[in-house]
Amino acid sequence: MRLVSVAALAENGVIGRDGEVPWPHIEADVRQYRERVAGSPVILGRRTFDSMRDDLPGSRQIVVSRSVETVDVPTAVAAGDVEAALDRAREAVTEEGVETVYVLGGGSIYELFQPHVDGMVLSHVVGVYEGDTRYPAWDETEWEVVDEVDYEAFTLREWRRRSAGE
Repeated sequence: MRLVSVAALAENGVIGRDGEVPWPHIEADVRQYRERVAGSPVILGRRTFDSMRDDLPGSRQIVVSRSVETVDVPTAVAAGDVEAALDRAREAVTEEGVETVYVLGGGSIYELFQPHVDGMVLSHVVGVYEGDTRYPAWDETEWEVVDEVDYEAFTLREWRRRSAGE
């Protein structure tokens, strides 16, 4: 199973303000994000899940929450912690015959799963924005950019964690 975090972040690492992205809507970024995660299981926090209820991403949603034991959406399951979410993700990969599970946030979920992810697909948004949520810092010596595509308002970079000894 590959575990890949997907996020959009400003030049200063900000990913959100009051539960929303702090920059103007970027349709190309939303489109590429939706296409990427459409057929795969996703891991997300309860608040992120609740904010997306009208248009849930992914084929199955694994909702990480210490306060919710079940969710009322047929494609979603709850997990109380990282290990439970990873177990649910492994089950989903086997049942659905896919390889990748995506981590979609919010901020604390990215932080919790950062030590476990094999890859990151990050939309580096042009500009510095005020916000209350940041993407976790990472040691770039442990990562390499394996693909990069420039768009008008952002650069999409796919990062891969280096193997030991690389």
